Amino acid sequence: MTNDQLAIGRRSLVRDKKRSLLIEAGIIGAIAILLIFIIPALISPFRLNLLGRFLSLAIVALGIDLIWGYTGLLSLGHGIFFGLGGYAIGMHLKLQVPQGELPDFMGLYGVTELPWFWHPFQAFPFASAAVVLIPGLLAAALGYLVFRNRIRGVYFSILTQAATIVFFNFFNGQQKLFNGTNGLVNFKTLLGAAVGTRPTRFSFYVLTVLLLIATYALCRWLTSGRFGRLLVAIRDDESRVRFSGYDPTEFKVLVFAISGAIAGIAGAMYTLQSGSVSPRAMDVAFSIEMVIWVAIGGRGSLVGAVVGALLVNYARSFFSEQFAEIWLFFQGALFLIVVTVLPDGIVGWLRSSNLLRLGQRRQLSTYPEIEVNPEVQSERQEIETRSEE
Repeated sequence: MTNDQLAIGRRSLVRDKKRSLLIEAGIIGAIAILLIFIIPALISPFRLNLLGRFLSLAIVALGIDLIWGYTGLLSLGHGIFFGLGGYAIGMHLKLQVPQGELPDFMGLYGVTELPWFWHPFQAFPFASAAVVLIPGLLAAALGYLVFRNRIRGVYFSILTQAATIVFFNFFNGQQKLFNGTNGLVNFKTLLGAAVGTRPTRFSFYVLTVLLLIATYALCRWLTSGRFGRLLVAIRDDESRVRFSGYDPTEFKVLVFAISGAIAGIAGAMYTLQSGSVSPRAMDVAFSIEMVIWVAIGGRGSLVGAVVGALLVNYARSFFSEQFAEIWLFFQGALFLIVVTVLPDGIVGWLRSSNLLRLGQRRQLSTYPEIEVNPEVQSERQEIETRSEE
């Protein structure tokens, strides 16, 4: 392949990428306008609050897709990070009391002095930072301990599930510190505004939409380019990546930490809109549900994670209202149908049928086609040029 052919191929790839990004940005912008300005005028405040909760769950689904769909790390413990984000903002909300008073539940258990680790959460900036940093740093620490020992596959999934049980039991048993099973409830104000009023709830909803778009953009950026290709390479053949001179541990720890931080943001937004946070957020079943959303929507496609989260939760809401006694059977049937008939999820099926192109990137070439891939040839030429210099 000549240099002219390489240059033409590279320009074509750049042009196609720019066009795809512009189309995708336009569609996302249209969806944002629809969610913020049109839908609120068409549905009741209750349904809008419900949609806001589901959108916050779509945020954590993006984090799951980032580590599972692109990196091949099946986590069954993301409820930990989701719950920690919720508790971080919930602690700040419970401290919005007159000077010298304690959160209401502490008096029920004979607590006379605010625990030392509650004090920093009186400041909103600290609580906001804790929503991201506490889940992210915990995920980084857990990931480092696991990945440096080259634990992966089903063993990684089992460890994350076991960690979820540990955190669930800890928060469930801390009545004096976190109100035990009941969790943190009855929030009053945030930054001086009553959290239960319609304008405040709408502000939470708009913020959730914006954070969902920002999270999608972040994940889209991470899964593009060389970093994204490296994540896919780790998923497909980690040993080959290691033999190529890369250390997969560093990349896996980084992406797991980012995914944990994303889950923390989702947990905080869900807490603001639901008005409570409890150990149930760290339940094993809830963490497994997150994986189900991504599987149904289509893992390895960021759009699929959002679609799966919204579809499953709306289906659960509808069936629980219309068929209260048997709605769990409908949910199970939906999952079985998708897994058996549509193993790549709904978005994967639509893409294979050429019915959907949103967010679809050019598929990575594999051997022997990689030898004639213009992008790979261009990178090789750059390396050879630097070597000659």
